[in-house]
Formats: sequence, C-alpha cells, structure tokens
Amino acid sequence: MCLASRLSTQANLGNMTGYREIVHMIVGNIALVQVQATVAAFIVSVFAIGVGAAMNGRFLFDHAMLLTASSMFTATSSCFVLDFVLVAVILLSNNLLSFIASLLFEHLDTHLWITFVVVTCYFILLPFWVFLVIRNKYTRPVLTTGWVPVLSALFISGLGGLVLDTAVGIFNGFVVFQPIINGIGGNLVSVQASKISTMLHQSSIFGIVPPHAKIFEAPWKALFKGVPYAKTARILILMSIPGQVLFIYVADYIHMSESTIGAPFVLSYLLVSLIQIMLLLYIAHVIIHAMWKWKIDPDNSAIPYLTALGDLLGSSLLALAFLFIQSIGHPYGGPMVDPAGVTAMPNSSFIAADGDAGNNFAPQLA
Repeated sequence: MCLASRLSTQANLGNMTGYREIVHMIVGNIALVQVQATVAAFIVSVFAIGVGAAMNGRFLFDHAMLLTASSMFTATSSCFVLDFVLVAVILLSNNLLSFIASLLFEHLDTHLWITFVVVTCYFILLPFWVFLVIRNKYTRPVLTTGWVPVLSALFISGLGGLVLDTAVGIFNGFVVFQPIINGIGGNLVSVQASKISTMLHQSSIFGIVPPHAKIFEAPWKALFKGVPYAKTARILILMSIPGQVLFIYVADYIHMSESTIGAPFVLSYLLVSLIQIMLLLYIAHVIIHAMWKWKIDPDNSAIPYLTALGDLLGSSLLALAFLFIQSIGHPYGGPMVDPAGVTAMPNSSFIAADGDAGNNFAPQLA
C-alpha cells in the first residue's frame, strides 16, 4: 500500500513520464520493499517464537528455524509479487505460505539444514537490496525513516490479533466477519491517505500545512464538508454501507449454508463498521497533516499506522457488536430466545455440541 501511494503521488506530480525514470523508480522501490520485508519477517518470527516459548514453557529449535525460514520466504516472495501485480498477492500468498511451510515441515526431521540455507540466503541478499536502495534517490530516505511506522504497525496489529484470539473463543462466527470489517476499513482509509498525501505534495511546501486545512480539524469538516478531501471521505463512507451489507450476507450464506442474519446483527454490524471507518478517516486526516508538518513523507509512513489501527479498531468494535446482540438474545449462529421464552436453534452445520463453536471453527479456518 505504501508502494502504491508513493507511485500514485509521483504519477500525479508528473515524474513518471520517461522510461528510464520509471524503471529507476520501480527498481528502487522493489529493493526497498525487499529490505523491509526481510527485516520485518525476521523480527516477527523472533517475537512469535518468544511468545510461544513463554506460553508453552519450552523452546524447540527446529520449529523456530522452520517458522523463521517460512516467514522470510513468504514475506519476501509475496512482496516481490505485490510490487508487480498488487492484486495477485491476495491469491498467491496464502497458498505460497501453505506450500512452502508444508514442504519444509515434511523434511524437518531429516533435512533441518534446508531452513538454515533459506534464512542464510535471505541475509546474504539483504546487503544487495540495501545497496540498490542507497543508490536510488527515490527510496534512499525511506531506508532510514520508514522503519518506525512499519514496526509500530506490527505491534498495533499484534494487539488486534490478541482481540481476535480472545473473541473467537467466545463468539460464534466472529472469525467469519472480522476479515471483512478490517479489510474494507483498511482499504478505504488507504485510498483517503493516498489522496490527501498527493494533494499535499501538489499544493504545499514540505513542512507547511496548507491554509485550507488544519491538523486538528472539526470532524464534520474533515469527513463531510469543509476541507478539499472531505468529498472523498464522504464518498468512501457511503460506499462502505452497500459493500459491508453485501459481504456479510455472502459470508453468512457461505458459512451457514443459508441466510441466518437478521436486523439486529445487520444494524449492529453497520453501526460499528461506520464508527470504524469514520474514526480511521479522521485519524488519517490528523496523522497525515501532522507528518507533513514534521517533514515526514506520509506516503512512506501513514498507511502502516492506519491499516494497523483498522485491524485493532475493527476487531474491538466487532467484538462489542457481538456482545450487544448476544445480550439482547440474538447471538449470531446460536440459540435465539423469542418473546415467549422459547429457545430456537438456527439450521447450521456449525453449532458445536459443547458450546465452544468458535474454538472448533478457528483451527479449521486457519
């Protein structure tokens, strides 16, 4: 997303006209993403290994190497594909991770050395990618300034993961709708972030907030009518409503083999999704203008924060929505109590006999 934002800004500034300039920019950005993907994958692997060891009370070296090698291979490969075809990674990354991890796991006992070779190869490639980034004027500054938002976003997303891990064990079907609310919110705010960043590059001097906007603008002006990009925010908010409704009905039908959601669920879900999107759009306005004033390029730094906050806000607000519909007697996929006090069970192949449906379903989905 940062790559798409950077390239869209350069295109709007008229810097992507010559063939050599375009190639130079793309090569530099590919190298930059490889640097960030290699380091970030390694750090996340170490974090996951540490948390696993602390929770389980034991450390398995071969499993640690398996996780590290699989993570680095998947992160760098998926990012490499993403640089060329931003959409193709959605179809490839999951299968790629499963294939590589399964292949390595099958030979873990007899060929542990393969994981060492994979990790070593990527560390050998790291100086090469750094060299290309340093030689490229478009990406050289990002090598030193782009780490804080990326690593901070990993931490924020980790908090969202803790919310997800807790909620799937409590609420039936939570894991079905969480990717929808987080995905739509993150994508919409990324569009707005790129739009604001491009307009700032076009109309203002780096470090000076333009007179038509303030860092802390009134929410109404930032989201509906006031600042120049309020129109885009308004359109994105309106677009989210039919999109969310369509996706939740499709997801429910695929999950339950029939349509089971009623008005309480739809209204609660739409309310929390609108709160999430409006919060993200307003936070985007504040963060991007603050970064611009502090001479931090928002194309490189804003989107990681915003998408990570989208994950955290989406998971947290969705958990509140599930808690609310459960408290009023309309839990998703569970027994519903009518006014006469009769309990009815919806037809579903996914109602666990022990009442722990979320825990039974989560491993299957993973």
